Amino acid sequence: MATEQAQNAAQAEAKPKEEKQTNCLSCNKPIRKIRRYYRDGKFYCTKKCWSNFIKKPKAEEK
Repeated sequence: MATEQAQNAAQAEAKPKEEKQTNCLSCNKPIRKIRRYYRDGKFYCTKKCWSNFIKKPKAEEK
């Protein structure tokens, strides 16, 4: 019984729960299910926000 509890605790630590993304990475607006734009494993509210998010680091490099 004690070994089962130890195994369950070890499994719980091994799988960190991923947080659900609720805001756009570019503008920080809440993402609605109807108007979401998915690229590279992340959600944005629109295609424009995605392109702005991509352009921002390139502008900082220059």
